[in-house]
Amino acid sequence: MAVIRWILGRIILLVDFLYNPKGPNRDSQEQVNIDKQLANYTLYQYAACPFCVKVRWSMKRQGLNIETRDAKRNQQFADELVSGGGQLKVPCLKISEANGNTTWMYESSNIIDYLEQQFLLVPEAS
Repeated sequence: MAVIRWILGRIILLVDFLYNPKGPNRDSQEQVNIDKQLANYTLYQYAACPFCVKVRWSMKRQGLNIETRDAKRNQQFADELVSGGGQLKVPCLKISEANGNTTWMYESSNIIDYLEQQFLLVPEAS
């Protein structure tokens, strides 16, 4: 079973590399403003997790530069995820607000929907 997981993980990483989407063309000042808003966002993820890839692709398409932390390869990040969010489950978006509140959001579709609504991002026309 471990061999199958390893092979599937490598396939996911290859697909991620080959089909990684391009970000939008934005004015540099607009991108700086968005990056400032995202400074308190962190995505806990695993590199070869298909749901994490889905979130990363959405972030890339929308031009959202959110810090990613691999909770599989770094025990400190895994510990942060469990102590803060309560579960060792990825993807998880940590949102630290200015007032000191922290929200831990699980589920890839919820994370994508939240980011699209929060930043009023509209997909580019094909």
